[in-house]
Amino acid sequence: MDTYGRQATDMRLSLTDKCNLRCTYCMPAEGLNWLQKDQVLSRAEIVRLVRIGVDLLGIRELRLTGGEPLVRADLLDIIRDIRANHSELPISMTTNALGLDRRAAALKDAGLTRINVSMDSLHPDTFAQLTRRPFLDRVLKGIEAAADAGLGLVKINAVLMRGINDSEAPDLVEWAVSRGFELRFIEQMPLDADHGWTRDGMVTAAEMRELVETQFVLSPDPRNRDGAPAERWEVRRRSAPDVVVGTVGIIASVTEPFCADCRRTRVTAEGKIMSCLFSREETDLRDLLRTGADDAAVARRWQEAMWAKPRAHGMDHTGLGAADFVQPDRSMSAIGG
Repeated sequence: MDTYGRQATDMRLSLTDKCNLRCTYCMPAEGLNWLQKDQVLSRAEIVRLVRIGVDLLGIRELRLTGGEPLVRADLLDIIRDIRANHSELPISMTTNALGLDRRAAALKDAGLTRINVSMDSLHPDTFAQLTRRPFLDRVLKGIEAAADAGLGLVKINAVLMRGINDSEAPDLVEWAVSRGFELRFIEQMPLDADHGWTRDGMVTAAEMRELVETQFVLSPDPRNRDGAPAERWEVRRRSAPDVVVGTVGIIASVTEPFCADCRRTRVTAEGKIMSCLFSREETDLRDLLRTGADDAAVARRWQEAMWAKPRAHGMDHTGLGAADFVQPDRSMSAIGG
């Protein structure tokens, strides 16, 4: 619980800061200074933190993030151990899907519930421009394997970049709804390692809706948002406006923030609590885990970190550079989205 009455029931846990793509809105072309192996939480430490979160602090949903979770050699073991402790806990994972075609069935068998895949373009050249890697075909194979393995509802995350892939918005929607996936457009956030983000350069949620509505009819999803970051919209083709063919979500962290109903607590790959994705304050749990602290002491420090969660990230009423918002030093990959 924080001082504004919000309860964090959604745990975002980063397994690594490493990634095998170099997305322009996330990290520089040369990559980052990766954490050393002993700096990253071990399998046992990860499993223990999840147990503390679920048993002592009211966590009801877990999302495994990165970096890229699939680069962890012990990923399947981590998921198995968590599932053994928590038979009913929803466990999802955000991934770029490289190598997912070979591992999707095993992930399902280990206890993974669902997959979110980051994919910003259906065109190989544009995909390569955005990720600096020519791997679109491998990503598509991974998505297909996840669906075949029963890791659904498969959600596709797409960041629209002005002048690069924003014109693809309707094509991405058509591709997703025709396959039974839920597409989520995400506003580019000021979490790039190069610190090149500008508000004027960002494709806004309002613009995203306009782009989609050139070919589709959108109407608000009647289901309760229930603290989810994405605002959902029912999708109808203009040729058949009475038939809902799917849903699309828009995550507007910058222009239409949802801070007032945020239910997330974030743990970085080295075991630091971030009460907000844009926070510059971090609380270390790893030192407690490695110096003999009991579960109650770890939970207490975690509670203290979340109690200090700010009201909002500061971009909801100001521009970048205003007094109440400073871009975090960490990029998205180092935080764990």
